[in-house]
This record gives sequence, C-alpha cells and structure tokens, in this order.
Amino acid sequence: MTPYAADAADALLTARERVRRLEQLTSRRGAVAVQLDEVAALLGDLEDLLAKEEEDVSKLEGGGFSALLAGLTGSRDERLARERAEVLAVRQRLDGQRNRLEWLNADRAAVDEGLAGLGPAREEYDALLEREERRLVASGDSRGRELVELDQRLADTRADLAEYQEAHRAGVDAFHGVGEVLRCLGGARGASTWDMLAGGGGFADMMEHGHLRNADEAAWHAQQLLDTFARELVDIGVNVAPKLPEVDTRWFADMFFDNIITDAIKHHRIESTGAAVADVAEWVRRTVEGLDVRREELTRLRDALAARREEVIVTG
Repeated sequence: MTPYAADAADALLTARERVRRLEQLTSRRGAVAVQLDEVAALLGDLEDLLAKEEEDVSKLEGGGFSALLAGLTGSRDERLARERAEVLAVRQRLDGQRNRLEWLNADRAAVDEGLAGLGPAREEYDALLEREERRLVASGDSRGRELVELDQRLADTRADLAEYQEAHRAGVDAFHGVGEVLRCLGGARGASTWDMLAGGGGFADMMEHGHLRNADEAAWHAQQLLDTFARELVDIGVNVAPKLPEVDTRWFADMFFDNIITDAIKHHRIESTGAAVADVAEWVRRTVEGLDVRREELTRLRDALAARREEVIVTG
C-alpha cells in the first residue's frame, strides 16, 4: 500500500469510527427524549392526583360535610389516616419522578455535548469516501469500474425506495380515510337496525341521518386521499383508479332520504354501500402490505449496495 493509500485508509477508519459514535449518540438521544416525554406525562398525572388527595385530607380536617359524614359513621379518624397515607405515597412517587427527570436531563446534556463534539462527522466521512472514489476511478484501478456500477445501482435503488415510501405513506392515509367512512356507515347501520327492529322512530332517523351526513363528508375526504394514492402508484408503474360509491350529495341524501320506501330497503342500501366501501378498504390494505414488502426489499438492497461500495473504497 502506498503512503497516500495508507494515509487515506487511516483517515477513513477514523472518520468511520466518528460516524458510528454519532449514530450511537443519536439513537441514545432519541431514547432519552421518549423517556423525558413519559416522565413529563407522569409528573402531570401525579401532580393532579396529589392535589385531589390533599383536597380530600383538607375536607376531612376542615370539619366540612365530608368530615361530618365520616364522624357520624365513626370512620373519620380511619379515613383521615388513610387519606394522609395516600398523600404521602403520591408525594414519594412524585419526588421519585422528579429525581428521574433530573437524571434524564443530565443524560441528555451529556449526549448533546458528545454530539456537539462530533460535529458534521457524517458529512466528513462521505466527503472522504467520494474523494477516494474519484481517485480510484481516475487511476484506472479495477475497483473504479465496480464503483461506477455500484453508484448507478445505488442511485436507482434509492430513487425506487423513495417512490415506494411515498406511495406507502399515501396508502396508509387513504386506508385511514376509508376507515372513517366505514365507521360512520357503521353508526348509520346501527341506527337503521334499531329503527327497523325496535321501532326507533324519529329519533332513530335523526341519528341515522346524522351518521350518513358524516359519512358523506368523510367520503369526499377519503376519495381525495384515494386519488393521491393512485397518483403515487403511477410513479411505480401501477395504474389504478380506486373509487368509493358515488361521492356526491345524492349518494347519501337522495338515495337514503328522498327515496326511502321502507326501513328494510333503507337498511339494505346502507349495508350494500358499507360492503362496497369495505371492498375498497380491503384493496387498499392489501396494496399497502405489498408496498411494505417491496420497501423492505429495497431497503435491504440499498444497505447491501452501500456496504459493498464502502468496502470497495476502504479495502482492496
């Protein structure tokens, strides 16, 4: 190995070690942040609980109605002792969580200090890799040809992965949107069943119509999400046009309100519409699952190509 190559290898090794440390500290900071959020929520709950317990003690000590009632039943002293014990227990838990908060803040400060010391470690390492790659390609080294091919495959894989990630996100949003339509239709179906079997009358009709109006609004939103999903799927070579049942006012107004002949017919129409929406939801679910599988495959391929590229540059 030439002196230059040895120096480059040493520089890459040092830079890589800094990147690994950066990754470790970044992961640790994320874990600390989750724990801090947890403690903050616990502290809020415990402070509310302490205020309630102290209020209960004050009522018993102050001779109000609670104290009078407890005295009449002969349980005042016993209840007061129990409430004071509850206050003490809550205070101890509160002190423990406050101490935990201090420890976690100290941990986060130490992590932040470590991250600040690393600076742009990732950018520095990537710059060293690119410089060494250019040298290998320019020198005619056999590794240079492999690097060119690896870069092309890596660029294509990253682009494909980005498209699948966008499609997956859009699919998840669409699934939730269609699910909201199903939820509203489920409420309408329940009201319709009550009306048909138990004679719910005007109140049941009012509930049913309210659920259907909500379903109408949810359906408009869900169709927009489905349209977005379809556009994202086009980017990965899939041409589809998912549609909910006719999304306009007549779908839920004319069909269910003006054209109602019997409760049974109305109930059947709601069930039929729900079944059609459920079919769309199932299609979205299966499609999203397929996208997730492909995302995982592309992620593994990207990582393997990146690892091989790094290996070619660093070793050899």
